[in-house]
Amino acid sequence: MRDMSPVLFNMTNMIRVGIISLGCPRNLVDSELMLGKLASAGYIIQEEINGCDIAIINTCAFVEDAKQEAIDVIFKAAQLKKEGAIRKLVVAGCMGQRYAKDLKKDIPEIDAILGIDNFKNIEEALLSLKKDEHFMRISSPEAIYSHKDPRFLLTPSHYAYVKIAEGCRNRCSYCAIYKIRGDFRSRSIESVLSEIRNITPKKKIPELNLIAQDTTSYGIDRYGKLKFPLLLRKICKLKRAHWIRLLYTHPKHFSEELIDIISKEPSVCKYIDLPIQHINDRILKQMNRKITRKDIEQLIRKLREKIPGVAIRTSVIVGFPGEKENDFKELLQFIKYIKFERLGAFIFSREEGTPAFRFKDQINEKIKRARFEKLMSLQQEVSKEVNKSFLKKEMKVLIDEKDKAAKGVYIGRTEYDAPEVDGQVYVHSKKALRPGEFVKVKITDTLEYDLVGRT
Repeated sequence: MRDMSPVLFNMTNMIRVGIISLGCPRNLVDSELMLGKLASAGYIIQEEINGCDIAIINTCAFVEDAKQEAIDVIFKAAQLKKEGAIRKLVVAGCMGQRYAKDLKKDIPEIDAILGIDNFKNIEEALLSLKKDEHFMRISSPEAIYSHKDPRFLLTPSHYAYVKIAEGCRNRCSYCAIYKIRGDFRSRSIESVLSEIRNITPKKKIPELNLIAQDTTSYGIDRYGKLKFPLLLRKICKLKRAHWIRLLYTHPKHFSEELIDIISKEPSVCKYIDLPIQHINDRILKQMNRKITRKDIEQLIRKLREKIPGVAIRTSVIVGFPGEKENDFKELLQFIKYIKFERLGAFIFSREEGTPAFRFKDQINEKIKRARFEKLMSLQQEVSKEVNKSFLKKEMKVLIDEKDKAAKGVYIGRTEYDAPEVDGQVYVHSKKALRPGEFVKVKITDTLEYDLVGRT
């Protein structure tokens, strides 16, 4: 058991802080902002929470599975506190924003609770903990960070995320993001460009990922028009990244100008993250997606015609209230026909405070699970077929890490694979490869979701 002496709290620069960041890359940026403030103030950042003075759990509460994961991690951290392996426990993010009172009541080991604007309040919270005072700060979400806010990057050095906007304006009936993170608010073009310069002060970064709840809505609130194409052109002109990846685009807000940039700009990955959520018109209307099957089909056709070799990633929801068996079969047939290069699926999560929570004809959990498994089984076959098209081809691969389980094998990604969520390439190489290095790889074998090749 660690020494519980309070001496560490007498000198700020001796306090060790660890963080567990849950959920999506948008949440990861929030974690980096919190750590950036603390590092600038002299706190010591360590990789793991075990053995630190202050443990921060930055939580996600998007769907039920995410909430359960957050609760499990918080309880494990609380147990570490009981055992003396950590001194103070801070819960931040979506769970703090939505369930602060419940957390305070049910998990007394928590010393501080912060909401979505956590990077603004983290120093104040930790100063309170130094005085052995509890701290809670939940406000109406309104903050958006700028390039002047320091970040402590948690990603490997060869890629980073830049959040161009916060909140959401789409009001999908199943989604609690608006309730948690507030209205859509874009950063200024100048602030985004300055941050990219800060991240890449001396040389190009191999991969830059642009994120928001809906990147294609960028600028509508600040400039009165959709300005994502303009922002993207300016980012490309900076020439600070080999790959620029666009994540979380909405099919309703795609423009001809955006398609043209993706097609012509060599640094923009030919990868479209395009969540459709469903394809049945009645379900799409109940989801408040403001788009129809015809619109989606036309957009996909246009993307594939105008961006040769494009890979489209989508996400869908199964088990939405009122989804009949024929509606689900329509979705399956569409996936089989379109052959999305990448696909993720979610089981409908009944989120309190959303319109869909009150919808009639809620689907039985067993049926939802069965539909999910059937859909993912189909996508596995689609993915196998897509991957076979790469066999014997030479592809540009970005190396992420060495495979610890196999000698002379490295793990990388093509431009068609986003970090953490898509497939990988297992690269056999006689010479040592470095993370962040681009190599040409000849594909020698294909798996369900991954590729195998040699340099």
